[in-house]
Amino acid sequence: MSSSIEESPIINSDIENDVTNDQRNLVESDREETTGWIKSRTVLGIMGFLGFANVYAMRVNLSVAIVAMINSTAPLPSNDSTLDVCPASAPSNTSIPAKPGEFNWSAEQQSIILGSFFYGYVLTQVPGGRIAEIFGGKLVYGIGVLLTAIFTILSPIAAYTDFKFFIAVRALEGLGEGVTYPAMHAMLARWIPPNERSKFAAYVYAGSNIGTVVSLPISGWLCTLDWGGGWPLCFYLFGGLGVLWFIAWMFLVYDTPQCHPRICPKEVEYINWTIGPQDDKHNGSIPWLKFLTCVPLWAILIAQCGQAWLFYTQLTELPTYMSNILHFDIVSNAWLSALPYLTAWIGGILISTFADSLLARGYISRLTSMKLWNTVAAFIPAFGLLGIAWAGCDRVAVTTLLSVTAAFGGAVYAGNQMNHIDLSPQFAGTMYGITNATSNICGFLAPYVIGRIISSEQQTLGQWREVFYLAAAVDLGANLFYLFFASTEEQDWSKSDDDMTASAPVESIMFPES
Repeated sequence: MSSSIEESPIINSDIENDVTNDQRNLVESDREETTGWIKSRTVLGIMGFLGFANVYAMRVNLSVAIVAMINSTAPLPSNDSTLDVCPASAPSNTSIPAKPGEFNWSAEQQSIILGSFFYGYVLTQVPGGRIAEIFGGKLVYGIGVLLTAIFTILSPIAAYTDFKFFIAVRALEGLGEGVTYPAMHAMLARWIPPNERSKFAAYVYAGSNIGTVVSLPISGWLCTLDWGGGWPLCFYLFGGLGVLWFIAWMFLVYDTPQCHPRICPKEVEYINWTIGPQDDKHNGSIPWLKFLTCVPLWAILIAQCGQAWLFYTQLTELPTYMSNILHFDIVSNAWLSALPYLTAWIGGILISTFADSLLARGYISRLTSMKLWNTVAAFIPAFGLLGIAWAGCDRVAVTTLLSVTAAFGGAVYAGNQMNHIDLSPQFAGTMYGITNATSNICGFLAPYVIGRIISSEQQTLGQWREVFYLAAAVDLGANLFYLFFASTEEQDWSKSDDDMTASAPVESIMFPES
């Protein structure tokens, strides 16, 4: 008996070496498949990227179009140095003359319109994530984009019909788009190995930045055209592209690796090894009370709320600031408003790739990595806003600060964005729905508060400084909560009985603690 006990460490060591070799072989075979074969999860990433580009293009075009839609009755900017305003710039030969709009909406009404999208957007986050967990994310995500496209196409008709009808259509558009993020999160939990998630999320979710970069300047140019009514073309073009994307999505993407008819068997084997086989455990009941008392989940939620307030301050109000304060014409306005999202996209990919590289080499633990990059994503853009508040009328300084600091905002993909999957892979979609729905309340709360701060006809730099101070303070405070309470440990209530007794060699290899 004693001899067998003495031999067991050697036997266990041999078994462990065999397992390690098998794991290395799987990794190498998965890498080899990149030659002459596009991985199915790569196709998912490309189509997910284009899907988010589409929905964000349809979401943000109103931010530019509304400048052309409004028949402003506000007094012309004053050059009186006693007023806290920027002097009106002299028109140049390249300036685009402003055409009078067709709607006499006040600043407060415009804020309501810009925020109405989020009335519907927050309602379908949790249902969208849960339905995707149970039935698969392909149809949920696809139909969400399709509905967003349909209501985008209907937006000009609604605007001409009635102010309240326009708000209702924008809210319905939000209902469709609300399922997209949690549905994609549920799909990533089933498709993407843990050591690829930060980088993969940066590629897929950064489609929102590219959609913004493309939509803003094109929308600005379309608004200057005489044919087609000008600004309605913004909605028709991007809505039509959304319908075409839906057709391609239905043919190319599948819910899980196991049900994909054209996937390479080695890729399925690799995904099963890193994630585990796809089973029916997603059909379990939702532990709502556990969600409520899960402090790490609260940390994600509060961090996302802070970042969302800053993000939507820029997304919905920046074109207005560029127009009313810095006096850019609509085309220049649109191009400069798009620059921060271009740099955020580039920064997100570079930072997430670097973050995954540090994790793969064991230089940093997963928890430390998330806290570090979440802090980068919060602090640098927040201080950028503070710099903008004091840059005043210096156009070059404002645009430079926006562009440079936004690049570091892309670090959020290596921060809290994938943290839900760590806490509970099987409920990742529902949890993302909860945090994203709550944080996107800022989508209509921030424009409403901003509308109250700058409600006067003569907007001043002092009013906009208050807007920027508030956004920076909310973002910085939320990040501090995340630093104290974030976690990457899978929660006990997330694990099945089998999970509790099984070992986790994959996580220990891919994310060693340091």
